[in-house]
Parts: sequence; structure tokens; C-alpha cells
Amino acid sequence: MAYEDPQGNSGQPTPVRASGVQYVEAGEGDAGQRLDNFLVRVLKGVPRTHVYRLLRKGEVRVNSKRAKPDQRVAAGDRIRLPPVRRPEPTTGGAARPPSASLQAFLTAAIVYEDADLMVLNKPAGVAVHGGSGTSHGVIEALRAARPDLKELDLVHRLDRETSGCLIVAKRRAALRDLHAQLREGLAEKRYLALVCGKWDLGHKRIELPLATGERRGGERHVAVRGHGQMAVSTFRPVQFFGTVATLMEVEIGTGKTHQIRVHAAYAGHPVAGDDKYGDRERNEALREYGLHRMFLHAASIGVTRPGTKEPLLVSAPLGDDLGAVLDALIKAPGSRRGAARRKARSAAGR
Repeated sequence: MAYEDPQGNSGQPTPVRASGVQYVEAGEGDAGQRLDNFLVRVLKGVPRTHVYRLLRKGEVRVNSKRAKPDQRVAAGDRIRLPPVRRPEPTTGGAARPPSASLQAFLTAAIVYEDADLMVLNKPAGVAVHGGSGTSHGVIEALRAARPDLKELDLVHRLDRETSGCLIVAKRRAALRDLHAQLREGLAEKRYLALVCGKWDLGHKRIELPLATGERRGGERHVAVRGHGQMAVSTFRPVQFFGTVATLMEVEIGTGKTHQIRVHAAYAGHPVAGDDKYGDRERNEALREYGLHRMFLHAASIGVTRPGTKEPLLVSAPLGDDLGAVLDALIKAPGSRRGAARRKARSAAGR
């Protein structure tokens, strides 16, 4: 990646703090990366929310054209960066790094690692990256814990309250390979979700377009809209708990924001504990069973090892907090008896 200012003066790869328009040329190592991730890396210190605002307003241009956050960068792309105010260093130098406890917590969550990637069983409540009021997330903590890995980057994302399998690439080449697999629908992603009510739709494939950016009460929401991008989710019931809830295995063929949550709500069975798209009354009723967060867990992910033909399937066990909810539901009157935890483990390991 090369950097130049509007007058043609060469500079450092990362733009310096300046008041004028700047231009960055993407290099071979940047090819295939999402534009939003590229910008966050280039504009170090600029909050991710501000980066998205610049993109929405059309202030970032790729080869003189407006660009979307999920656009893929190509080698040789000339990217226009608008004037950006970057935070001044704090007294004494750099910003405070992620805490040692967070670094240790997330390092302990790694369930698989090889030369190209690692897979974490991401804990619920931890963001995958900093921003929106969060100083540090998974990626910042791992970079601090593993400073020897200079190209560590997120392959995909999970919502803050979603637990489970999260892939982090250790090399730029691996990142491009895994991004291509996700883009072409070659990755297998399975989730476990507890949905409200008795699911009566059987094995159901939901294929509906989703649009992001809608505002409700000042918050961004995703909604089913004809002009949105197509998203595919396949739901299969695993365990019924009377009319209270149903444990579902969900496979997604796309990776759109909040797609399982929005599709489940659209089907009339929102994800249990979902404060944004869920049912407030039913969520409150499920608190009696010990549910205090959204019941959505990325149970397994399958990819091809970067640069090879070897399949890789990694699973992440359901947390004890969600397992305890299933145990409480089994004991409830009217619930169909069965080993819910065993079925959950079986679904996760497919």
C-alpha cells in the first residue's frame, strides 16, 4: 500500500494526521479485503463508526466512484480519503492497550489454531472490534496478546451478544482465501438458537432480502425489504419445550447483518432474549428459566484450509449459562422430555 498527498508527494503507508484530502493506493497484500476493514487499518485511531459515516456520505471514493463498506479492494485501487480529524495521542504516548485480563480471557477462548488461522469460542458480551463506546474488542486484544502476528485480522463478525465460532486469520493470504470462501458460499456456518414459542414450520428455508440502516428510536435496524440484499437461513427444529420455546439449528448461506435474528422474527418466532428484534413479554417470561442474554450461538464453522483442499470443521461448545436454560426448560411442565444438552452438542458437532 502506497500513500500520496494531492500534490503527488510520497509518504508513509498510513496517512498522517492532516487537514487535506489524501489518497492511498491499495497494494497486492490488500487485494480482497473489505473496504471498511481496509479503512479502519489505514485510518488508525479513527473510530469505526466515523469510518462508516464517511462511507455513507460518499466522502470515500474508490477510483473516483462512491463505494460501499463491503466492497472488496483490488490491487491498484486509488482510494480518496477525506479530511479526517484523528485523535491526539494521550499524555505519555499511545492509547491504553487492552487489559491483561481481557487478553488472557480471549486467548483462553481459542479452540483451534494452525499456521494460517485461529478459531475462538467468542464469549457473549465481547465485541469483535472496538468502536461504538467499546475501546477494545476481540481483534485488538489478540493483537496485543500476540504481537508477533503482524497480519492478524477478523475473517467475519459475530454480534456482541452472540457467542461461538469466530475465525481470525494470521496471514493476509489466508484472509483473502477465507474471504473468497465466504463470498462464494463455500463456508458452512451452523448456529444454535432458542426461539420463542413452538416452531410449527418444520424444516424451513427462509430466503428474504434484508436492508440495513433503518432507524428506530435512534438505533440502526435491519429489516426485510424488497430493495435489500438477499439472505438465506435454513431453520431445523432440534428440541421442543412445549409452547414456551424451541431449540433450533440454523444454517446460513449468506452472512448478512443480523440475518438469523431478523428472519426468525419475521417467521413469528424471534430469538429468545433478543432485545432489538424480539418480543419483550416473552423475553421477560424466559427470565424465569435463567435466560439473561440472547440465545444465539455459532456452534460450528467449516471451511477449506487456506491454500489446500483439506476440509476444516471446528465446533464450539454451548456455554454453561445457555445449557442451564435448556435444563430448566426440560423440567418445566408441558415440556417434551429429552436430553437437550446432548442434542445441542450433537447439532454443534455436525
